[in-house]
Amino acid sequence: MQSLSGQALLDSALERSELEQLAEVAREAASAGAHVLAQHFGQLESIREKGRAGDLVTEADLAAEQAVLAVLEARTPQLGVLAEESGRRSTGSDLEWCVDPLDGTTNYAHGYPFFATSIGLTWKGAPLLGAISVPVLEELYWAAPGLGAWCNDRPLQVSGCSDLAASLLVTGFAYDRQSQPDTNYSEFCWFTHRTRGVRRGGAAAVDLAFVAAGRLDGYWERGLSPWDLAAGVVLVEQAGGVVSRYDGGLASLAEGRLIACTPGLQAALIEGLSHCRPLPGHLFGATELNP
Repeated sequence: MQSLSGQALLDSALERSELEQLAEVAREAASAGAHVLAQHFGQLESIREKGRAGDLVTEADLAAEQAVLAVLEARTPQLGVLAEESGRRSTGSDLEWCVDPLDGTTNYAHGYPFFATSIGLTWKGAPLLGAISVPVLEELYWAAPGLGAWCNDRPLQVSGCSDLAASLLVTGFAYDRQSQPDTNYSEFCWFTHRTRGVRRGGAAAVDLAFVAAGRLDGYWERGLSPWDLAAGVVLVEQAGGVVSRYDGGLASLAEGRLIACTPGLQAALIEGLSHCRPLPGHLFGATELNP
């Protein structure tokens, strides 16, 4: 199966020089956002919810997004933008930037140093290239088909893990977990019992970057937005990993539910997820979520 990013490159018919220039813009934009986050970290004055319980926004989110958008407007005014805080700006182009100025806002708001700025570029909604800057670690991840996957100056390669029992996985819990029975709790328990552990980082972009770097062996999650995934999916694919739906089919950023892992773990993750059903809400004090 062709990778999502590889197929997007073929469909877009971009020349290598164009791809290199766009990857440079992604790195510049991610770095600009992360610089703002580093300046604001530990000094927040305003934290508020933006609709859903637990879905936070801070002045750092907004300032970082403005810094990112300034770079994109200056370098690629002809391309569309889908940004988490300010929404979509359409230009008629099939190329669109997906901007998450602060992935891991809850972590950031609590002073927990696990967050990033994520900039992905899509072609008709499919991930093409991206960059993720993790300011606390001073790590800039980026990837594009034909150009590889990188962290700073180091090429990335997913781990060689093919044994579920020897794997370290990561996942997350969606903001709608308090209102939807599909909470991911049962999956977390199932895999925790059969692996060396399951981590919950709280920033999908960083989770995916760590899979690409071989620090983690596999990832699955639901309830995500395109800006959470666009850059990280390309990183995993270009580092030799695989990305798919829970059932092994072709993943879609719009669906917001996927697996990203080493090739040797994909079958085990698909099988494991097929065994899991949502836990009855009364088991964790939420009878309203009983199936």
